[in-house]
Amino acid sequence: MASRHGAPRPAQVRPKPLAELADQLGLADPATWGPADAAPVTGITHDSRAARPGDIYAALPGARFHGADFVPQAVGNGAVAVLTDAEGARRATEAGVAVPILVVDDPRGRMGALAAAIYDQPGQDLVQIGVTGTSGKTTTAYLLEGGLKAAGRTTGLVGTVETRVGEERIKSERTTPEATDLQALFAVMRERGVRSVAMEVSSHALVLGRVDGAVFDVAVFNNLSPEHMEFHSDMEDYFRAKAQLFTPRRSRLGVVNIDDEHGRRLVEEAQVPIVTFSAEGAKEADWRAEDVELGPVDSTFRVLGPKGESAEARVPLPGAFNVANALAAITALVCAGLPLERAVAGVAAVPGVPGRLERVDAGQPYLAVVDYAHKTDAVESVLRTLRRVTRGRLHIVIGCGGDRDPHKRGPMGAAAARLADTAVLTSDNPRSEDPLAILAAMLEGAASVPAHERGTVLVDADRASAIAAAVARAHSGDTVLIAGKGHEQGQDIGGIVRPFDDREVLREAIAATTTRGDEQEEKTENQ
Repeated sequence: MASRHGAPRPAQVRPKPLAELADQLGLADPATWGPADAAPVTGITHDSRAARPGDIYAALPGARFHGADFVPQAVGNGAVAVLTDAEGARRATEAGVAVPILVVDDPRGRMGALAAAIYDQPGQDLVQIGVTGTSGKTTTAYLLEGGLKAAGRTTGLVGTVETRVGEERIKSERTTPEATDLQALFAVMRERGVRSVAMEVSSHALVLGRVDGAVFDVAVFNNLSPEHMEFHSDMEDYFRAKAQLFTPRRSRLGVVNIDDEHGRRLVEEAQVPIVTFSAEGAKEADWRAEDVELGPVDSTFRVLGPKGESAEARVPLPGAFNVANALAAITALVCAGLPLERAVAGVAAVPGVPGRLERVDAGQPYLAVVDYAHKTDAVESVLRTLRRVTRGRLHIVIGCGGDRDPHKRGPMGAAAARLADTAVLTSDNPRSEDPLAILAAMLEGAASVPAHERGTVLVDADRASAIAAAVARAHSGDTVLIAGKGHEQGQDIGGIVRPFDDREVLREAIAATTTRGDEQEEKTENQ
């Protein structure tokens, strides 16, 4: 991929006359937007810094700034036209911009379809499987990719941890890219021989139009629990955002978890055909799991289909919730045309998912894992899962992010105190908030658990120190869980992102403890 600013772009794009694209927007009269002999278009971006020669720059209104304020930068980088609203047009004109300005009421709502047109509808040449839900999107996407690979397909992956084009990895800036970047990415995939893509679809992406211009062949719904309440007004608003994916504008077929109450509702309200699944074995589901065996590092189960199909399945991750993720992936893969045997084998072959119950093994006599669990339901679920496979004591290090839903802080502190033997409350990504204020809310939740029901609760605002404290308490047969940040490789404190990887810090803490133990043992022997 090019090292220049912005998302990947295809190497070859058929130039489009600006008049053709303006006509698509309903702006057929060149007099309303600029000269008829305007330069041809070969790209589109919403980021003025990423503008390239031949681009349309989508100047969007924002909470603090208007993208039109950066039109001179975009034009200086080679943009040949601007897509914006009336206010943006006024600002661009006042700035003396000499390129055509395409004015529409909702530029954000139009740029996805426009991007798809500019890149010649790249999604139509890909089998697209999108995954939404509160928990499990990342894991399910990786399992889907594994199944597609097992079928011999060159694959793409778009999600929270990374973007992959074949075997090439690209760091993800957000769960779902903006529509301009997503359509360019699809074009890159098509150009590189990718024919199937699995991707996460966040509620933000659906509300903000990031998947505009994409119609998924299969859309998957995993579950819904309180999250992103700083963005959504309430759970109804959150559900409505997710339900958008199951409309003809967004998908052709839905795969829905009916073990979740919101999934059952979605079955009734979806506007596309629905195939259901149940990891709990509900008989009314089209696909269900039976004979589930939960192990410390993986789980096995039997998959049963609506026409008597049956296969033995394995998911390389522990926990009942990962059985649900695996069944979701298998069901979606079969709906996308894969034989059941290939789907099952591909899911079983996935080596693991970054930051999702990821084991850290430095020779210690106890289990140490890092998990992305950063909301109450997820924390409770992962602690119950680990409790089942822990012979000794269970220790958790956990924090809550700043500038995000503050209402989950108390419940998360309570869950950690109630379900773990040791809960070390610490910082996650405080961002602009006071870390101690976040910890105070978590501690209040922990204190709400009756003393006889809660484990030992420690507080340390320094995350590395908190991880070391948990490791120092671990003995043979115990489990240490570092929760909340998962795959992340930085920590945002006061707006400054410092390098921080829970996996590396945990590994170093284990090594330091082992070294100190060896030194103590040697000292004792020499006395």
